[in-house]
Amino acid sequence: MFESNEVLQKLPKHLLNLIIDQPYNEYTSQDHAVWRYVMRKNVEYLAKVAHGSYLDGLRRTGISIDQIPHMYGMNRILKEIGWAAVAVDGFIPPAAFMEFQAYNVLVIAADIRPIDQIEYTPAPDIIHEAAGHAPIIADPQYAEYLKLFGHYGSKAFSSPRDIEIYKAVRHLSILKADPNTKSKDIEKAEERLFAFEKNGDELSELAKIRNLHWWTVEYGLIGTLTRPKLYGAGLLSSIGESYHALSDQVKKLPYTIETVDYCFDITTMQPQLFVTPDFPHLTDVLMSYVKLMALSNGGLCALKKAVNSEQIGCAEYDTGMQVSGVFSRYIDTDQQLAYINTNGPTSLSYQNKEIDGHGVKYHSEGFGSPVGKVKGLEHKLEMLTDEELERNGFRIDQECSFEYESGVKVNGILRKVMREDCKIILLTFDQCTVTYKGETLFDPSWGVYDMAVGQKIVSCSRGPADPESYGYTYPVPKEKTHKISYSDEAKLVHEQFSKVRDMREGRTTTQDFNEFKSHLSKNWLLTLEVLELIKVSDADQKFINEVETQLQAFKKDKDLQKLVDDGIKIIEQNTLAS
Repeated sequence: MFESNEVLQKLPKHLLNLIIDQPYNEYTSQDHAVWRYVMRKNVEYLAKVAHGSYLDGLRRTGISIDQIPHMYGMNRILKEIGWAAVAVDGFIPPAAFMEFQAYNVLVIAADIRPIDQIEYTPAPDIIHEAAGHAPIIADPQYAEYLKLFGHYGSKAFSSPRDIEIYKAVRHLSILKADPNTKSKDIEKAEERLFAFEKNGDELSELAKIRNLHWWTVEYGLIGTLTRPKLYGAGLLSSIGESYHALSDQVKKLPYTIETVDYCFDITTMQPQLFVTPDFPHLTDVLMSYVKLMALSNGGLCALKKAVNSEQIGCAEYDTGMQVSGVFSRYIDTDQQLAYINTNGPTSLSYQNKEIDGHGVKYHSEGFGSPVGKVKGLEHKLEMLTDEELERNGFRIDQECSFEYESGVKVNGILRKVMREDCKIILLTFDQCTVTYKGETLFDPSWGVYDMAVGQKIVSCSRGPADPESYGYTYPVPKEKTHKISYSDEAKLVHEQFSKVRDMREGRTTTQDFNEFKSHLSKNWLLTLEVLELIKVSDADQKFINEVETQLQAFKKDKDLQKLVDDGIKIIEQNTLAS
């Protein structure tokens, strides 16, 4: 499906279904012209205002200025710095986006913005991803931050609200990126998104870590508050945003851990931006937040996050036993976990490898197990030798009864003791009854009772411990980005873009410019490209004047004035340089 390299070969299977072939042959000649305009303008401007690694990064990552880059070519070069790139269809689930980063893989939205969104697009596109993200990863300190962010971000718990917001944002961005969308449909989609966003629920881990991602990876500034430089991909890939970011209209704030509480609007320019003094500071702030995550803390608070997420998660005991599934319930006494439950397919793992015989087929209906200390034991249950087990009433094929300090009681026939690294991690019982304050937690009629062993839950994280064995995968978005349908007139204009390119690149000896005349009033970018071409040709002055007059006419449109002026400036600079 896609050309692989050493980096891509390490991707886990559950990410592969989100990758698509780059539809390179579907890019129109106008698309390539849009890419060329944005890149030339950005390189000219960003050389002065971007982080120093940007221009070098363009070269090192194989990003072409003159035409949309081919993923194959990028990957051949990216592998030299230990990275790779894959094409996807628009927004993908945030956790998946971050997990790709954890494997040193850039996710690149395959589409390119339409010409009427050349300054800013609400949807991810190849300009944003390839020209924004890729160049900065050539900086080793930033690349390490990006990888760390991907690792920890993909472990953050989301909420059901996050999922709905993601779907609503994806839907809205798809509509806004299609110039043929009716305004009433956009308004309806905006109302739907606003309804989810105004819900006053507490921010989830994923929502907070996405805030950090947005204000650094997407819209980050670096340096001092008074003279910052750009490094965020959203700024490096957006002409409008890059100018706006450094203006006095945008408040500049120091980047700290408090940034997790600043939410963002993905469909508009940002009212404030955050400045990091250097790239290592990004990692420091990230690790400060990681210390607050369920991944690092475990316990009751972590289990609550797992339950509230309503998605597959992993809870790890202090023995190393890992329970993966949808956590549905917990019991606590005095704020200490006493029992955990999953509902539906569950797997048991150790060191991120599923334990033989304890996959989702065996534990298809769920899993439940105590957490805590067993009463009356001199040592931890997990540390007992076979002799110590027998002395304390744990004898193979014999009935045993014991009680946890929490009040959870277990009675059954012990069939098996499983150890890993000299620790007991699992006990298996027949004819077992588990109760808590008169409530039956496990009944003998339910079959064999497998009991995880451990006094604490030390970590909880999103996703299963062993995704491949679990059969885990990210759902492929049902709604696809729209393939723009062009009118016959638009297709004729595209043909003119192709002819201009052929002339510019010397693929044709024809120098007849008259055929462009009837199309000049239809497209400002085509007119700019024609002007550039005739400035270095033997075109007569009368035709040059006609083209320049048409460009002045375009400038009467307020939205086009700066675009045209910037394009003329680039042409003049290149003409002088040649």
